[in-house]
Amino acid sequence: MTTAQTVEPTDLTQPSRKRTLVIIGLMLGLFFASLDQTVVGTAMPTIIGQLGGIELLTWITTAYLLTSTAVVPIAGKLADLFGRRVIYMIGMGIFIIGSALCGMAESMTQLAVYRAIQGLGGGILMPLAMTIIGDITTGESRAKMQGMFMAVFGLSSLAGPQAGGWIVDHWHWNWIFYINLPFGLLAMVFIALGLKNVHVKKEVIIDWAGIGTLIVGIVSLLLALSFGGNKYAWDSVEILGLFGLAVVSLVSFVFVELRAKDPVIPMGLFKNSVFTSVNIIGFLMSLGMFGAMMFIPLFMQGVVGMSPSQTASVMTPMMLGSMVASIIGSRLLLKIGLRPQLIIGMGIMLIGFILFLTLGLETTQLRASLYMIIMGAGMGMIMPSLGIAVQEAFPAEIRGTVTSATTFFRSIGGTVGIAVLGTLFNSKSIEMIGTKLDMTLQSFGPQGEQLLDMAHNSPQGLYSSLLSDTFLNGLPQEVAGMFSTQVVPVLKDALLTSIHSVFSIAVWFLAAGLVAAFFVGKVKISGAKAKPTKAEETIKAEEAVQS
Repeated sequence: MTTAQTVEPTDLTQPSRKRTLVIIGLMLGLFFASLDQTVVGTAMPTIIGQLGGIELLTWITTAYLLTSTAVVPIAGKLADLFGRRVIYMIGMGIFIIGSALCGMAESMTQLAVYRAIQGLGGGILMPLAMTIIGDITTGESRAKMQGMFMAVFGLSSLAGPQAGGWIVDHWHWNWIFYINLPFGLLAMVFIALGLKNVHVKKEVIIDWAGIGTLIVGIVSLLLALSFGGNKYAWDSVEILGLFGLAVVSLVSFVFVELRAKDPVIPMGLFKNSVFTSVNIIGFLMSLGMFGAMMFIPLFMQGVVGMSPSQTASVMTPMMLGSMVASIIGSRLLLKIGLRPQLIIGMGIMLIGFILFLTLGLETTQLRASLYMIIMGAGMGMIMPSLGIAVQEAFPAEIRGTVTSATTFFRSIGGTVGIAVLGTLFNSKSIEMIGTKLDMTLQSFGPQGEQLLDMAHNSPQGLYSSLLSDTFLNGLPQEVAGMFSTQVVPVLKDALLTSIHSVFSIAVWFLAAGLVAAFFVGKVKISGAKAKPTKAEETIKAEEAVQS
């Protein structure tokens, strides 16, 4: 238990120059922190082509999500203890340092480690931005301001794929990280000038036991899912040990939370059917969303042969569909209610993933874009509804806790989802490539020995030939010609089959999310017009006759 020092009270709930500086700083931080979650996807095929290490593809995103997810539950508590400004500034500093290191990465392993550092900063910035907005706004202005911040988040998601493709085509891939530096520093200046330490609690207890067991459990689970069937056999001592550690840690986490005075995630919340079902839906939705973002660019560039900027043009409609559906969905929610809206949203996402299974070698940019719009529309119907549901289902005094918990489970969904889908992708690639290329590469003679060794020990590395001309340019001319005509078709078929297997599994997860949507409890949405009772209808009819 720690007692915080009294700080100078500052009223930023009224419009002022300082409040404007804070809002601009928060918007800059939120824009670039969320931009980094989407800008990397489009650039990843090019990065793989230069750095290699396609087997670490999923860890570039997983590392960021893992650390950012782990820090979310403690970011708010640290801000309560030490003040919003100092924790936000630390978060932005870590994010800037991580971005600079990512730009200097010389291998996929380094990039994954630096993305983990960047994720620590991003995990502090995202929840703290909404906390600060809650501090400096009240009533109607709070709702309007949160709407503006959702628009900024949507804009960054929309601009991310396009910016990533443009930067890769015209500059160098490291600039997708370097661009964060000047704007991050500018955001820090604005926050430093405008924000004081507001709403600091006198007593804060940090649940270190809960945080520790949760992190160990999640990391062990992700490592087991990522390395199983790849580096180690599923029944190996290493993988079984990681799964065992995950189970022990997560069970310990539950027991610790049941006894903790100020738990990270109060277990009693799960008694509420709305909280439980909403978090299940959020988990499964994030799995599908990140699955599309991770593998669609790889499909468009590796199988269809599009450029990074063309791929970005395919990804952009998903975000555009999401933004439009979010605006429509927020109004539709008041008319049809929470459960029908979540059912419709999950149903649309499920249709989108089923359509992804029809993508093939002859897929056009227009066709892929239409499917992405459908996916985005489903996401847009769901995302604003989840937060509103838990906020309306619980009293104001625990609204912050349930909102952060919902954010946490969505992040976990994306993190676990990428690990699971990435493991499936890697194992399917090994199965497809290893045996099919034996006879073909043996016909290359002595010059094919290195390629044959790669096909057996690191078959995914051969995908680099689909993503970068550098691979083919490094081969002798006669070998390059044979490779293009005999090996590349096999690689494209293997890549397509592997990606289809990922979407096939994702379809089942989304189908489970659709089923969960039917079990969402009734939630009365503030502002929704209640259906009049028969007595009220009778009174209105009598009044109309008398008038």
